[in-house]
Amino acid sequence: MLDHGAPPRTRTTETPTPGLGARLMRRKPVESLVAEGGQGEGGSLRRSLGMWQLTMISIGATLGTGIFVVLGDAVPKAGPAVTIAFVIAGLTALFSALSYAELAGTIPVAGSSYSYAYATMGELVAWVCGWCLVLEYGVSVAAVAVGWGEYLNELLDGTIGVTLPDVISSAPGEGGVVNLPGLVVVLLAMVFLLGGARESAVVNTIMVAVKIVALALFCAIGFMGFKSGNYRDFMPLGTAGVSAAGASLFFSYIGFDAASTAGEEAKNPKRDLPRAIMLSLLIVTVLYVLVAAVAVGAWNWKKFAGSEATLAAIMNDVTGQTFWGTMLAAGAVISIASVVLTVLYGQTRILFAMSRDGLVPKVFGKVSGKTGTPRVNTVIVSLFCGVLASLIPLGKLVDATSIGTLFAFGLVNIAVIVLRYTRPDMPRTFKVALGPVFPVLGFVFCAYNMFSLDAVTWVVFGCWMAAGLVFYFLYGARRSRLATAPAEQFAGAPAEEK
Repeated sequence: MLDHGAPPRTRTTETPTPGLGARLMRRKPVESLVAEGGQGEGGSLRRSLGMWQLTMISIGATLGTGIFVVLGDAVPKAGPAVTIAFVIAGLTALFSALSYAELAGTIPVAGSSYSYAYATMGELVAWVCGWCLVLEYGVSVAAVAVGWGEYLNELLDGTIGVTLPDVISSAPGEGGVVNLPGLVVVLLAMVFLLGGARESAVVNTIMVAVKIVALALFCAIGFMGFKSGNYRDFMPLGTAGVSAAGASLFFSYIGFDAASTAGEEAKNPKRDLPRAIMLSLLIVTVLYVLVAAVAVGAWNWKKFAGSEATLAAIMNDVTGQTFWGTMLAAGAVISIASVVLTVLYGQTRILFAMSRDGLVPKVFGKVSGKTGTPRVNTVIVSLFCGVLASLIPLGKLVDATSIGTLFAFGLVNIAVIVLRYTRPDMPRTFKVALGPVFPVLGFVFCAYNMFSLDAVTWVVFGCWMAAGLVFYFLYGARRSRLATAPAEQFAGAPAEEK
């Protein structure tokens, strides 16, 4: 029997729960990324960096261990053709730098390629990219810190005639127990970063000036010992050797990514970031090729094998005295420290952005109201990198950094093409020429260099990525702000971005 007094039933509609594929591909609108710029837990980052300071951050993060230390590992692979290896690595970096410049001017945020991937290819790809950046930056800091210790020993030997014993200056497996200098330089960089971005930038600018003077001094003195006969057997190990050296030397070019991580602390990021990235890459490439050409001209390529503090040793040989080598070692100690400072800075800002999106714990996104810096984040990252620097040999760190960097750079090149297609009318302060041609070339160069790395590096990379995916599905996928925030919070973006 019908109850005619009962209120009429209304049909309710429920929003269907998106499937796994949709959740993994959810994108964060560009407008939301930009609007959140600088915002953190308990405070905001401060916009205090101009174009010159951004350029110095990029040079500071790039110009260091790659030429002061890693040159000694690359020459035995390529011989005198190491100059070509630097050019190959530089071309790879150039195509990727063009893509970085376009995206940095369009999406000026702290997350760098992680944020670019989030806006274009979805959350899972963004996580993979961010996880690669953690490998790139964290391991890079450790690798640079190990190289710093080698030049510190050279400086101590040249000034007071003593060196630190291997037991406290070398990693296990290289005759030591702990690399104490590597740990110390990371902790010193941490102290500067805790003071504030602007204060750290001033210190970095001074260090960059010192390193450029030191390399100019090397070229002037090294050229006096130049012997054309050292170039006679130009490519002793063939193109395979040049490719292997180029893949390792790509480690030397990763610094321009650090400038893009300063997007939320730049005064005018849309204008200054693209300029800083391209200018720094030009300066660094010229210096790298010039120094490598002089070094191989002054020393037979076979002498580089097993050498430490290579440039200082060359200067000692050329002059017949230790004074100039000691001077270079002093410059290297200061200048390599700037790489630790700037790369550590970049690592903390990437984790800051990932924390804000809910993919890593909130502690990485807390900002000090007093200094405008993510203090707890800085301490955690510094301690982690310091432990790596004190326990793992340099060669393993360099290759691990290179593969993580190449993977992230490859994704940035793809992101440029995707954003051109999905948001063609978006204002761009810098645009890569020839449409998709250069980004495609950038991706191809990155892939080529990745496959030039050895099998052990790929195994390490695979294990790292597997661990990252486990963390994402157990933690990030459930706590992501795109998954937990109300839908209207990200309203206002073009339909294709939601």
